[in-house]
Amino acid sequence: MGRSPRVASVSPMEVAALVTGWWDEINESTQWQDGIFYALCATYALVSSVALIQLIRIELRVPEYGWTTQKVFHLMNFIVNGVRAVVFGFHNQVFDLHPKVLTWVLLDLPGLLFFSTYTLLVLFWAEIYHQARSLPTDKLRTVYIAVNGAIYFIQVCIWIYLWIDDNSVVEFVGKVFIAVVSILAALGFLLYGGRLFFMLRRFPIESKGRRKKLHEVGSVTAICFTCFLIRCFVVFLSAFDSDASLDVLYHPILNLIYYMLVEILPSALVLFILRKLPPKRISAQYHPIR
Repeated sequence: MGRSPRVASVSPMEVAALVTGWWDEINESTQWQDGIFYALCATYALVSSVALIQLIRIELRVPEYGWTTQKVFHLMNFIVNGVRAVVFGFHNQVFDLHPKVLTWVLLDLPGLLFFSTYTLLVLFWAEIYHQARSLPTDKLRTVYIAVNGAIYFIQVCIWIYLWIDDNSVVEFVGKVFIAVVSILAALGFLLYGGRLFFMLRRFPIESKGRRKKLHEVGSVTAICFTCFLIRCFVVFLSAFDSDASLDVLYHPILNLIYYMLVEILPSALVLFILRKLPPKRISAQYHPIR
């Protein structure tokens, strides 16, 4: 019997060195940078196209209802993903803009629009929950507009200050602010998505429609809560660690992982889950935004 060949052992330190070398090689390669950012551009453009097609289908199905919550949601998805596609399509110019605050505007503004888009679902669920509980709903829309208005106002003030004085402290505050906005969105989904989910569970779920609605609310709540929680963690980490920064050209892998987890996959999954079109005939259950 011949002796079996020895398998060369690799120490954990050598494995870590190989991984680090691979990571640095890709990050520093202009070919990999262009490939990854163009891939993000194409993926965002695809999701944006899906949202636009769905918006057109809804409009053709129920043109008489005007701008419903469903239509506004798909329109905002089209805008958010379309803007991201343009930004990453011109990534070389975006990351080299001067002053640097212009880069932050182009990267952070779609994130704020993403917040407004998906908290629209929180508003919709809150209205359903309050109506089911015979609670007043007249202030919910005002709160949604006021919260979004305050967030945009604060963010614009941060951008203006950075334009005047590129201050590292204000830059840190800006990142922490984005992290706080993200955790607020996550808590909003947990609060009203969770409330609506458990309220629906109390009703008989023998009907197929009831089971589908329960699955829809639970799935969207879990997806959106997770993506905003990840966004909060990564942005907060980047505020303290420059190696986790997303607003630089030489972190393409980190950008790919981050945007896939917090925007592309959540958007694609939610659009798929909410793909059902409203009924052709006039239904008392389908209300326009007033």
